[in-house]
Amino acid sequence: MKNLSEENLLIILRALADPIRLNIFRCLLKNGERSVSCGEYHIAKSTLSHHIKVLKEAELIELRKEGTTHFYSVNKTRINEAPSFFECLK
Repeated sequence: MKNLSEENLLIILRALADPIRLNIFRCLLKNGERSVSCGEYHIAKSTLSHHIKVLKEAELIELRKEGTTHFYSVNKTRINEAPSFFECLK
């Protein structure tokens, strides 16, 4: 993790410390870009929005809008900072 600063590592670890956020991130890491629905995780829409916001603020995921649909994917730049760390999450 030579390219990842201590501060960025802490931000990432805090973002992934929640089981739902970890699950969302791992799903995107394994399956690529997709939309994410609250029904998949049995949580309220506002709760899902909060989890997505935390992952975006940690620069772990990116958003692409197509009409009213939001598609999320992992931030490849962030992944390339510590590929071995993220590889173990798959």
